[in-house]
Amino acid sequence: MTDSKYFTTTKKGEIFELKTELNSEKKEKKREAVKKVIASMTVGKDVSALFPDVVNCMQTDNLELKKLVYLYLMNYAKSQPDLAIMAVNTFVKDCEDPNPLIRALAVRTMGCIRVDKITEYLCEPLRKCLKDEDPYVRNTPAVCVAKLYDINAALVEDQGFLEQLKDLLSDSNPMVVANAVAALTEINETSSRPLIEMNTQTVNKLLTALNECTEWGQVFILDSLANYEPKDEREAQNICERITPRLAHANAAVVLSTVKVLMKLIDILPRDSDFIAQLIKKLAPPMVTLLSAEPEIQYVALRNINLIVQKRPDILKQEMKVFFVKYNDPIYVKMEKLDIMIRLAHQANIAQVLSELKEYATEVDVDFVRKSVRAIGRCAIKVEQSAERCVSTLLDLIQTKVNYVVQEAVVVIKDIFRKYPNKYESIISTLCENLDTLDEPEARASMIWIIGEYAERIDNADELLESFVEGFHDENTQVQLQLLTSVVKLFLKRPADTQELVQRVLSLATQDSDNPDLRDRGYIYWRLLSADPAAAKDVVLAEKPLISEETDLLEPSLLDELVCHIGSLASVYHKPPSTFVEAAVPLRKTLPKSTVGGSEEPSLIGGTSMPSTQQTTVIPSQDSLIADLLSLDLTPHPSGGNSHQPYAQSAFSSGLDDLLGLGSDGLLGDSHGASGLGGTASPPSVGFGGGVQPMVGMAGAGALPFGAPTLPMGGMGGMGGMGGGDIGGIGGLGDIFGGITPAAGSGYAAPKQIWLEAARSKGTELQGTFLRRSGQIVMDMTFTNRAMQALSGFAIQFNSNSFGLAPAQPLQVRPLPPNQSADAALPCKTDGPVQKMEPLTNLQVRIHFYSHFRFMECRNSL
Repeated sequence: MTDSKYFTTTKKGEIFELKTELNSEKKEKKREAVKKVIASMTVGKDVSALFPDVVNCMQTDNLELKKLVYLYLMNYAKSQPDLAIMAVNTFVKDCEDPNPLIRALAVRTMGCIRVDKITEYLCEPLRKCLKDEDPYVRNTPAVCVAKLYDINAALVEDQGFLEQLKDLLSDSNPMVVANAVAALTEINETSSRPLIEMNTQTVNKLLTALNECTEWGQVFILDSLANYEPKDEREAQNICERITPRLAHANAAVVLSTVKVLMKLIDILPRDSDFIAQLIKKLAPPMVTLLSAEPEIQYVALRNINLIVQKRPDILKQEMKVFFVKYNDPIYVKMEKLDIMIRLAHQANIAQVLSELKEYATEVDVDFVRKSVRAIGRCAIKVEQSAERCVSTLLDLIQTKVNYVVQEAVVVIKDIFRKYPNKYESIISTLCENLDTLDEPEARASMIWIIGEYAERIDNADELLESFVEGFHDENTQVQLQLLTSVVKLFLKRPADTQELVQRVLSLATQDSDNPDLRDRGYIYWRLLSADPAAAKDVVLAEKPLISEETDLLEPSLLDELVCHIGSLASVYHKPPSTFVEAAVPLRKTLPKSTVGGSEEPSLIGGTSMPSTQQTTVIPSQDSLIADLLSLDLTPHPSGGNSHQPYAQSAFSSGLDDLLGLGSDGLLGDSHGASGLGGTASPPSVGFGGGVQPMVGMAGAGALPFGAPTLPMGGMGGMGGMGGGDIGGIGGLGDIFGGITPAAGSGYAAPKQIWLEAARSKGTELQGTFLRRSGQIVMDMTFTNRAMQALSGFAIQFNSNSFGLAPAQPLQVRPLPPNQSADAALPCKTDGPVQKMEPLTNLQVRIHFYSHFRFMECRNSL
């Protein structure tokens, strides 16, 4: 009869009945009662009330009953730590039982009971079992030491368990060695110092145990070997030869771990050696074999193969066919195979690859079809000899008139034009025929780019672009930006026909748009065209660099790191472990200690000074730092806040002129103005705010957000929130477009960011930003009390930072009742301690209220 009967009872008074049965004199009845208890525990019933009665059942010779009682103890010992101590004597006694199964079971259970009160009783049984004559018993406490280290690391070190664990590396039993390696590796991840000293002798012991232990033991040993650096080429070759047979193992984890070790050792060996050539030949078959496993294993294998192919494409260069997609492959497997096919494509197999991709483009899965079409474009970019055939294939696909196929084809043809300019323009007419079917932003933006880039060869380019302009505000930002650039290109190539069109688009981009990127680009183009059309032509129509063959390759240092993690989650995510696994010993963020001017501590305005431990690199001079970073003068200008200054005196105007290649007075002009297309540009700053502000560096910029882009361009004062002013000051810009000038808009204020969340600060939420008022930097904050009690006693402390920012006065915040908000403006000065921060614009602040301190980082772009 099966044990399912234990899960069917639902009668009332069951606990009382079980209690009676557990105390029965009959062994059979007692065993049945324990089984019922375990069944109830398994389905989620609370049977902790039976703890003393179950513990009394430990005194038995029946191994099955003892296992059941130990299972119950592991589950409930944490909630009943005082009662769990009752079982300690039985554990200690069982650790000396003649039966090795009971000895191992006892020490394993004690290790699984994560209760501090029991750990002190575990030490002596654990020490005996580590030296037990039976390998099965020695095997168990090896893992138990790692569990004990997690609970009480100091105890493990004081009792000498780590030394005993290292001694097990020399054990005669391979499974004991494997478990010792696994335990030491686990401990190593949380320890501040390396525990396994890998040397030639240790490596030889591990290699000897490798052939005889279980598959997971082999994985642990191989992972530890991956961290070993051989002394010379001969030792590296010896390790390779001894682990190569593991490539034929049936377990995928063992195969991938072996590949990881070999990939690391290959980098150590000479590149042109015959040994490497032989090794590479042996690596391909096991990886191909993995692709015949279940889809989930295939996916993991493909993600790892993707890394291997990027590192060493020659390993699988002859195995293209195994990556061809099967009709019954899941979509995630199909996508990965496509990626690898492109990476392995070369001149010899490109015809075969293109034939496959064309077939894939007729499938029913839309995402797969899209990626297949893009893959054809990537083939054209990677293998130049195949470009013409790829373009022909794409044209055939466009003729199918399938909407999403046409749109993807347009996108990849744009990339082909960028790789091979002036080579395949004959197909533009075919693309224009499908203009009306394009409804996805990327496809529309690509088509607009093609029209703008080859406007001189398209007779009705102005009409085509004008059709997009009609719904300018309904377009995606990507399309709007591309349309603006293409219209300017068209104007520079055919100025006589398109003056009205470019004027209209620039007006839409600068006056009617809320998007800062679009508005800023519009003003850049507007000022370029008004200042010097020849320079505008050099900038906008400059020769573009050819796009690279592989745009999705991982960065080399990241790739090397991921190769070291083959066979783990990092190789599946293609991200380092630190990005998705919390560090076992988290770094505690503290305020860095100032080293400028001795040991001076940053003052806590309205509170108490706090010590700090973080060390940062000191920058010699605050003045040189600010000058190097932004070429700005952060001190208030003596001339006040309302007088105009000629551009020649601007702290960074010449740098901006050079940036656009217009010379020192080509774009901004000097104090006498700049010549434009049809008139003269005058120097006052023009913006979206209410008044004209001086523009010497940042000194007099009214209501300027700290960190907003600051461009001292006549006609562009609105960028970055500079004060508004005389519209007529645009001069030449108004003349070129028939007197039309950009209108003044509303004043710009940088949005406040959440610097401190209520969940982290006992109910206090802080939002803030940096502004500039009357030439002084101001920290503009809003405090919100989400707690159930009033808050008061606010104070603030700035840590040393890259800009020397410090509070100029105490923080003034009224007492804050529950669910209320209060605004506070804190003037700042720039004569505080200076230290280089990472990133440079990082500002660390500590807020005080009541008796609590809360640390935060303000990452505005300073």
